[in-house]
Amino acid sequence: MKKNEKKEIGLHEAYFIDPSEADKSIFGREVNPTTRRGFLKKSSLLAMAAIVGSNIPFANQMPGGLIPALLADTTTPFKIAGKDGLVYLNDRPVNAETPPHLLDDMFTPAKHFFIRNNGVPPEESSIDVNAWRLEISGESCLNPQSFSIADLKSKFKHHTYALQLECGGNGRSEVSPPAKGNQWTVGAIGCGRWTGVKLKDVLNACGIKDDAVYVGYYGADVHLSGDPSRVVISRGVPMSKALEDETLIAWSYEGEDIPHYNGFPLRLIAGGFPASVSGKWLTKIVIRNKEHDGEKMTGQSYRVPCNPVAPGSKVPNEDMCIIESMPVKSIITYPKSGVTHALGEVFAFRGKAWAGDLSVSDMDISIDFGATWQKAVLKKPVNRLAWQEWEASTKFPKKGYYEVWARATDTNGKAQPIIVPGWNPRGYLNNACHRIAVQVV
Repeated sequence: MKKNEKKEIGLHEAYFIDPSEADKSIFGREVNPTTRRGFLKKSSLLAMAAIVGSNIPFANQMPGGLIPALLADTTTPFKIAGKDGLVYLNDRPVNAETPPHLLDDMFTPAKHFFIRNNGVPPEESSIDVNAWRLEISGESCLNPQSFSIADLKSKFKHHTYALQLECGGNGRSEVSPPAKGNQWTVGAIGCGRWTGVKLKDVLNACGIKDDAVYVGYYGADVHLSGDPSRVVISRGVPMSKALEDETLIAWSYEGEDIPHYNGFPLRLIAGGFPASVSGKWLTKIVIRNKEHDGEKMTGQSYRVPCNPVAPGSKVPNEDMCIIESMPVKSIITYPKSGVTHALGEVFAFRGKAWAGDLSVSDMDISIDFGATWQKAVLKKPVNRLAWQEWEASTKFPKKGYYEVWARATDTNGKAQPIIVPGWNPRGYLNNACHRIAVQVV
């Protein structure tokens, strides 16, 4: 179906849009706080009609996607079963981030783990765990095989690691000039205990040719167009990453089935790299004799300029490099920004820090906009590629408005920048210092 082409569906009339324009929200992000008016893509009119409880007779006259007043005036948030407290950025595909204060647990509860989808997940009711298959193949696979989940559980040793997954676009909302895509703030990150089998054990059982350089994945999610022949996303990692001990084929998160929107019943987990390489609803892994060229591996997807560019520049595809290890970053998870604090009392706060494939070596905090810094107490990770807890305390010299800033430094000596780092066309890898507001009275 062509862009903006109409299709009759019963008594309703809907518009179907180019999926590349789908990073828009029905609820929340495009609502004007003064007028309570917002916008939605016409591809979602059917959903709106269902929610308002009747047909929308003049839907074809609706400007560019004005939200029905009934919805614009409601305070009822969009929700996903099993998730709690997330901030939804858009509904098609569903994407939602976690407010920092809900990331205060050592291990992120499943209900608070962020959602990042590129297409439409398979219907949960249609998933038969007993019938689910994972194919291992590719031009550099010696003995292609297919495994059931039961096969994986019975034939290979089980492993559990706490692994942090962060969206490559986390922090995009601060980028200027603005970059297209979900306008994440700081909450597209989570860390919890994943259980499964090592990817390398499964690949070795199938045989890896000497010319293997990459692996790629395929999942069961459906393209936004509804076309079953179109691949939603098929990314991958170099063999060196695929063969790490912590790279898993996982079926469990925090001792339970992986949440539906996070990849149930089977997911690839490669912590430290952008979470897009950790394929959800996993059905196939290919061993490649070249850099994987699946959907969202080429062009400008999950790539940054190989060399620094001026903000707003157009960068040719051949000058873009694939994102691998994520940069050092930290957040303040307690207390919430905007807290009021009494002068003379100790202000205690804490958070999390991580550094892609590396570890965090130092944690510093500032209350004077980065003019001076003091050390925080930094804990070691429970295992490689897990985030690290930190805590600190301070006293404020007088009443007034303060900002508490957090800055992590990785084991290579690279620290978070105070402001947004070098610009790139897709707004990836913003690891600027997180800060919270404190009113001292």
